[in-house]
Amino acid sequence: MGPSWRAPSRRMGAFPALRRSLKPLARWCQLQPRDAAKMPESAWKFLFYSTAWGYSAYLLFGTNYPFFHDPPSVFYDWKPGMEVPRDIAVAYLLQGSFYGHSIYATLYMDAWRKDSVVMLLHHVVTLVLIVFSYAFRYHNVGILVLFLHDISDVQLEFTKLNVYFKFRGGVYHRLNDLISDVGCVSFSITWFWFRLYWFPLKVLYATCHCSLLSVPDIPFYFFFNALLLTLLLMNIYWFLYIVVFAAKVLTGQVREVSDVREYDEAVEGPPLPPKSWKEEKPLRNGLVKDKHF
Repeated sequence: MGPSWRAPSRRMGAFPALRRSLKPLARWCQLQPRDAAKMPESAWKFLFYSTAWGYSAYLLFGTNYPFFHDPPSVFYDWKPGMEVPRDIAVAYLLQGSFYGHSIYATLYMDAWRKDSVVMLLHHVVTLVLIVFSYAFRYHNVGILVLFLHDISDVQLEFTKLNVYFKFRGGVYHRLNDLISDVGCVSFSITWFWFRLYWFPLKVLYATCHCSLLSVPDIPFYFFFNALLLTLLLMNIYWFLYIVVFAAKVLTGQVREVSDVREYDEAVEGPPLPPKSWKEEKPLRNGLVKDKHF
């Protein structure tokens, strides 16, 4: 067991401040205390990923970039030090800032989960890919990678928000429960289709094979492909969580949507009905569990 992690006392940056500004929404909606503690994390991520994915979709389908329909084109006319288009540079600035913040947030702000160490590794690998793909002008590939990954996070956080909102003010809301069930199915399909099918078919095909055809002596070939393959392995790892959850639903072990990455809470005695938000002391987000490596 390693040492517990505590957030350092420092001034908040823009992202943490925006995230914490969502806390009053949980109180206004009268969420259950544990849900109110987690809601700002999911709401913030949902807002960011929706914006980021929408912008990536605009670049791929609302402009003249042909990268999605013609993946080998990411290396057409490639040369060292080539100019990065301003619209792609904006996407890189947005994503790089977010993943830099995400490393801090995973350690000090987010609820600690079973896969948090892998999540931390994911953020580091993603940030390295963003920085070096920009520096060495592999930005065309980067836009395609971000588009294929962000859509799953949009659906994940939207589903979790509906799980949190289905008990408000001590009252069960069937609509949010139904939306969370549909969102869970949609998220599972999207994860497989975008991250496990299109990602190898489009990105890895372009970087592992087509790059050598367009630029035979392309630099950092093994470095970038090793990072992209690491990303694929992490996608497979998280897909196993999806499979485990589906198996529990089919075998009747769980009857409602929940995050199987969460640590189980020890509860003695029979299950109690949900308490009103006024009846429990709110929990600080990120401190639900001690964080151990």
